[in-house]
Amino acid sequence: MHGNAPSPAAVRWPGFREFVALIAAVMAMVALAIDSMLPALPAIGESLGVLRDNDRQFVIAAFMIGFGVAQLFVGTLSDRFGRRPVLLIMLAFYALFSLAGALAPSFEWLIAARIAQGAAAAGGRVLVVSVVRDRYVGRQMARVMSLAFIVFLATPIIAPAMGQAVLFFAPWRWIFVFLGVAGAAVACWVGLRLPETLAPENRMAITPAQLARSYARVLGDRQSTGYTLASGCMTGAMMSFLNMISQILDDVFGALHLLVPVFGCVAGTMAVGSLLNSRLVVRMGMRFMGHWALILFTAIALLHLVVSMSGAETLTSFVLLQAVMMGCFALATANFSALAMEHVGEVAGTASSIQGSLSTLIGAAIGIVAGQAYDGTTHPLYIGITLCGTAALGLILVTERGRLFHRTT
Repeated sequence: MHGNAPSPAAVRWPGFREFVALIAAVMAMVALAIDSMLPALPAIGESLGVLRDNDRQFVIAAFMIGFGVAQLFVGTLSDRFGRRPVLLIMLAFYALFSLAGALAPSFEWLIAARIAQGAAAAGGRVLVVSVVRDRYVGRQMARVMSLAFIVFLATPIIAPAMGQAVLFFAPWRWIFVFLGVAGAAVACWVGLRLPETLAPENRMAITPAQLARSYARVLGDRQSTGYTLASGCMTGAMMSFLNMISQILDDVFGALHLLVPVFGCVAGTMAVGSLLNSRLVVRMGMRFMGHWALILFTAIALLHLVVSMSGAETLTSFVLLQAVMMGCFALATANFSALAMEHVGEVAGTASSIQGSLSTLIGAAIGIVAGQAYDGTTHPLYIGITLCGTAALGLILVTERGRLFHRTT
């Protein structure tokens, strides 16, 4: 289903592998903007006069707030004007606000630039899901998203190393310059190789009545809302980890210099989880895979909390348990996103906006609360993650009326 794509003479549709790679590159702009900051947080705090160490977490949180809010509007605009022009505009703004961050004279300026950069990055999150949903449904959609996630999840392995490499040779501001260049490069790729996927007959007028119908359609669907809220809880677990990881490695283990390999281990298991899901989901179903992954995620989080509270936590136990847990996270969230979209494909852009915004803002709020509770131990992190997993499981039990693991989809 190619929608109103240009004629073959004008542009040739990318093959399956290039399509997945392009989708992954757009998605990677989000992870790159978050994870490349982690090694730079101490330098940013020192350079801009941030007095409280916990306040440095707002460099991450500000991006997520802008990212969450903007998603409410991006999908609706793409349902009216098409995926391609909106995506190109958002990528251009991503590059622009990255450069604004590089020029920040104060911490307040930097936070404002990060909010704007996050808002621009929302185009990638929403429109990737919409573009994939325009072309694929059901288990095939889950397979495409999982394959894209494999490439996308390589970003957390590379991004902290990139940030660290920049810090060896230049000030932290050059990380933002790199983000601007990367955003511009991906915009060129999209402009050259991704035709429009939204068919003309599926475009919707932006009117209050139409918006009300679309929002009611998305929020009124039990599966859409339930899995969106569960995804929000899981995002909260991830944001708690991102907000605290640099401080935990520095304060608890005295190993901030190991941030890159530690993050690489965690991201590596997430990539393995996504690869496993892409291979098994067509045969076993999204519910079966996602529900079991969530239960394992929550059980490992609880085990890690017990280890932390007992005083037996070591750097080795921290990395191993966190890595296995985040592999389960990747398995669960890929399927939850596909399940949330399954019944609302006719309003895919608006649905992706609402679902992405809610899950991101819920996750950002949880991450801020957990991060600000950081007390020099790993206790707040694993209390928060255990609660997130338990809440997600409760939401899915309600959504599925107590029936888990069935393989109908």
